[in-house]
Amino acid sequence: MDSVNIPQLGQLVRIIRGKDSGKYAVIISVEDQRFVWIADGDKRKFDQPKKKNLIHLELLQTISSEVVDSLKESGRVTNGKLRFALKKYVDPMNSEAHEKGE
Repeated sequence: MDSVNIPQLGQLVRIIRGKDSGKYAVIISVEDQRFVWIADGDKRKFDQPKKKNLIHLELLQTISSEVVDSLKESGRVTNGKLRFALKKYVDPMNSEAHEKGE
């Protein structure tokens, strides 16, 4: 496995399988080689994360430093921070898609 496919705390992911397909979330915990725990701060809160198999996720290049710092300092992150991290990444991407006429 190359380093691109190794999930990291605070990394943003796009869900590609399951009922949340197409939505974005943040990795808040890495279980092992195959599974991570994700949350989006909205439908999927920090206190009730979803365990996902990595083959059901597209790992994005973006890693939210705010989420990583918060997890390292206190072992948890606020749902607001998760929403902020996703909004900061997803909004520019959506407006880019609109500009391209997609």
